[in-house]
Amino acid sequence: MSDTTFMGVERNRIDWFPRIDYSKCSDCMDCVDFCPHRVFEVQEGSVHQLVVKNPVNCVVFCRACGKTCGPEAITFPDKAATTQAIKAMRREDKKS
Repeated sequence: MSDTTFMGVERNRIDWFPRIDYSKCSDCMDCVDFCPHRVFEVQEGSVHQLVVKNPVNCVVFCRACGKTCGPEAITFPDKAATTQAIKAMRREDKKS
């Protein structure tokens, strides 16, 4: 991913990336195969093979990997709350 900002806010300040519910995850790795941004990583031999390795690579407001997840183990933060947080950061940055 090449973008370092989203709507004028540094990407690493935005809390938007997939969360994995390991109690639901079947380790099918469909999300890994689907996501072109290398958000996920497979760690062979670990308790949880699938991890969110590069959270800031996730495209803000994209939820496509979650839609590919059959067991619905992938969730995202609330979109409305994230939008409000981004707007607040933009207002705060304008004051600086």
